[in-house]
Amino acid sequence: MTRRLLRRGVALFASVLCAVALTPAVARADNPIVQTIYTADPAALVHNGRVYLYTGHDEDGSTYFTMKEWRVYSSADMVNWTDHGSPMNLGTFSWASADAWAGQTVSRNGRFYWYVPVKNRATGRMAIGVGVSDSPTGPFRDAIGRPLVENGEIDPHAFVDDTGQAYLYWGNPNLWYVRLNADMVSFSGSPTQIPLTTAGFGARSGNTSRPTLYEEGPWVYKRNGTYYNVFAAECCSEFIGYSTAPGPTGPWTYRGTIMPRQGGSFTNHAAIIDFNGGSYFFYHNGALPGGGGFTRSVAVEKFSYRSDGTIPTINMTSAGAPQVGTLNPYVRQEAETIAWSAGVETEPSSEGGMNVGWIENGDYIKVKGVAFGGGAGSFTARVASATAGGRIEVRLGSPTGAVAGTCAVGGTGGWQTWSTVTCPVSGATGTQDVFLRFAGGGGYLLNVNWWQFR
Repeated sequence: MTRRLLRRGVALFASVLCAVALTPAVARADNPIVQTIYTADPAALVHNGRVYLYTGHDEDGSTYFTMKEWRVYSSADMVNWTDHGSPMNLGTFSWASADAWAGQTVSRNGRFYWYVPVKNRATGRMAIGVGVSDSPTGPFRDAIGRPLVENGEIDPHAFVDDTGQAYLYWGNPNLWYVRLNADMVSFSGSPTQIPLTTAGFGARSGNTSRPTLYEEGPWVYKRNGTYYNVFAAECCSEFIGYSTAPGPTGPWTYRGTIMPRQGGSFTNHAAIIDFNGGSYFFYHNGALPGGGGFTRSVAVEKFSYRSDGTIPTINMTSAGAPQVGTLNPYVRQEAETIAWSAGVETEPSSEGGMNVGWIENGDYIKVKGVAFGGGAGSFTARVASATAGGRIEVRLGSPTGAVAGTCAVGGTGGWQTWSTVTCPVSGATGTQDVFLRFAGGGGYLLNVNWWQFR
């Protein structure tokens, strides 16, 4: 029931957006990145020309941080995001009992290491595990079969310096680090506590046990010889602050606020990357229907460093980041590649990967910046239906825009019994936003695995 409430809430939210005369600001709305589920605690990784976004998953209707799995999304253009499902969950770690909280993934030596905090069944404390995979989208397995480190604190973040030395940072209420060995699943020496001084992390008032602003969620990186530590500050509610240092372990100097308190969630969690010549700031808020401190959503903004290397104030928007390039409609595109959606959800497909499902009359998928060039002549989709099916309306510009073509989908005998349908299209020229709007009778209509224009 809670899942259905989320679906209908997203559809209502989208219908409100569409009802506002489709103004330019509304038409650009692409934040939060994911509308099919609640996501939290973003961690981004650039690999082979794509951005991979690793998130937690807040369960529908949560009144606590009820999280059982992690999710992966990826994009080549920062607006159309492909859902890769859940390649790692609590069951990945046989020793974990609960709390699939904020983690982060790094790549080294052709492998991908996902550091996550989970509750250790044997001790009842939070510990940090490591998942490993040969692919950025998994599946991930437990790399060592036990916690890498355990002191009851959370929010691990790994950083590989350009010297080759890797570090793991984590902590709430303290801030710790270890020097990771080259295998990325062991470390040298003992965990070291970074001194939380007011000079290094700002002054907090009214809390003698926590005199500095540092709260949790460290994100450490290096730029132009300076080390940055971006963190969630002063719960609750949190803002995002940052410090800089001449070395990876300090001494740190507090530099101020990046993202002020805003957005309907009493927590926030940041990630910063450079991609294709731009800098991007990921965070979470409570922007989806039913959203809040325990039902969060990941979003992104593009920003530019000041000339002295400091980070400007970044505010949350519904527009999100601008598109990098365009999307090619003449190659197969996964249906779960989405800039915005209303009503739909995703699930594992029997043909591999994910598919879009739970589609009802009026639901839609938006794909942004589709480069048709001289024009498309036909549209093909891989579909399935355990009912009588429905229609896929290819609309241009908005969910109520011009209909370029309509594909009829009949029953296929099952939700994972796949068939291919093709229909002619006209007017699909230049670069346009495409909306696949679904129509038909009552109940669930069809599933979509992939599509392609010709």
